[in-house]
Amino acid sequence: MLAHAFLTVVRADEHARHSRPDELIPLTCNEIQRLFNAPVVRRTHDTAHRLDWSHWRRRHQAQSQTSHYQRQATQA
Repeated sequence: MLAHAFLTVVRADEHARHSRPDELIPLTCNEIQRLFNAPVVRRTHDTAHRLDWSHWRRRHQAQSQTSHYQRQATQA
């Protein structure tokens, strides 16, 4: 429970301090957890690779979300 509180506070702080580009979804608790745990649990890739992967993943999710909303709007 303490870990989830930590992730929630980090996420809220991130949203308050940084405006996100339109092509990215905001950081989620799960994404913060992955970025936080990656250097500790597995050291298969360097930090730059993990941050690039996170950026790609969030951009892809934003594109999917936009497509989903457009499809829902045309069906209604």
